[in-house]
Amino acid sequence: MTGSTPFRRGRPRLRRPAWTATLTWKAAVFITVMCCALAALLGALVHVSVTRQTVEQAREKALSRLEDATEAYEAGEPMGRYGALDPQALPSGLRALALRGQRGTVVSDVDGRPTMWAAGPADGRALAVRIDYTLSAQTIVGLDRAIVGSSALAIGATLLAGAFSVTRVTRRLHLTAQVARRISAGDLDARVNDPRTKDPARCEDEVATVSGALDTMASTLQGKLLSEQRFTADVAHELRTPLTGLSAAAELLPPGRPSELVQDRVRRMRTLTEDLLEISRLDAGREKVDLDIRELAPLAERVVRMARSTGSETELLVVRGTSVETDKRRLERVLGNLIANAHRHGAGPVVVTVDGPVVSVRDHGEGYPEYLLEHGPQRFRTESGGKGHGLGLTIAVGQAAVMGARLEFGNAPGGGALARLTLPEYVHLADRPDGGGAASPDTAGGYPAAPGPDAGPRTAPDTDGGSPAAPGPDAAPGTDMLHTKPTDKRT
Repeated sequence: MTGSTPFRRGRPRLRRPAWTATLTWKAAVFITVMCCALAALLGALVHVSVTRQTVEQAREKALSRLEDATEAYEAGEPMGRYGALDPQALPSGLRALALRGQRGTVVSDVDGRPTMWAAGPADGRALAVRIDYTLSAQTIVGLDRAIVGSSALAIGATLLAGAFSVTRVTRRLHLTAQVARRISAGDLDARVNDPRTKDPARCEDEVATVSGALDTMASTLQGKLLSEQRFTADVAHELRTPLTGLSAAAELLPPGRPSELVQDRVRRMRTLTEDLLEISRLDAGREKVDLDIRELAPLAERVVRMARSTGSETELLVVRGTSVETDKRRLERVLGNLIANAHRHGAGPVVVTVDGPVVSVRDHGEGYPEYLLEHGPQRFRTESGGKGHGLGLTIAVGQAAVMGARLEFGNAPGGGALARLTLPEYVHLADRPDGGGAASPDTAGGYPAAPGPDAGPRTAPDTDGGSPAAPGPDAAPGTDMLHTKPTDKRT
């Protein structure tokens, strides 16, 4: 008969609250435990010492009174109020000791009062005296209460002082971590600026050392990135002049295959140069957005029509049209780059779908590579052998971030690459569920009008073009999406 090993299912471990992992909580627990241990040790030492001293004093007094009672008994005189032979309340252990011819003392209760007994032998009987031990017992109890009270007070004061000191340190650590997150999000101007690192007369602690190192790293990183941006912009600017002359010279070549090759390469070089200039402007943050209220479906139709004019067959599917707040030129740039990338690196058919404020561009090729889904588009990196220079998706991400849109990259469940652009939807006050009741009246007694198409340029909110987030509610099941930071719906 073959035995089977029972399957043991591990018990689910209880997850501790997040605050228990903080340095403040750990320091408070450590200080409390150490204070309690120290208070218990000192209290025990004091209790033992005082109790021993009090008992010795009571014992000496009882034995002295026993000697007086013994002398009085031997002389046949009265032994006094507290001396007696074989008293009934005498503890049995002390009685047996006296009957064996020895002297001893013991504390016991007589009528509910602590009493110190002293006994010795007297003609084969037990001669005993007693003294009141109540005051000594009260002294020990009062001492114990004083020890407990002073220990609790000392622990509370030490805990408050320790928590204050630790909180000051953790607050500086939180500030350093916050600055580090801002730097990782792209804010290279963020600095901790710990005053201990600025004043040479003040000694630096470990937190100040970390803060200073972070500021130095951020300054160095910012300098290198600015140098790279200036170099890219300078190279692109320097290439524009010779490329313009080369383009004019190529137009003068006699018709033929060599002339077509030269002109094609010149056009590619000019496109690359313009892309580099655009990326340098995006990196420098000098782009100014011109937001306006637009119907999304006609804009998408215009971009598709332009793609078809270049020989790129693209399908357009409008599920639901809506108005969005966007920059027309930048939106056309983003959609054009997505469609061009789908034709260049994917396979047909390429379908552009408009569903409310969401525009999807899908091809039926092999899909986006893993590095793009994990880290986002990378400059000059392609997986298709040498077709294209790998800047189209990078520019699309940057332009989407400038106009406050969310750009997602993923692979469709049925195969093919899927790019989804979500724009801030504009909702008219009359179309709101509450009928525009949330709007507040203006000074003329009416309600503020919605911005019209002639509204002036406005600056889009800062977005993080490369931070991953969860897929939107319109994502297809099983689609792994990488997208830019979402923006709230605007009204």
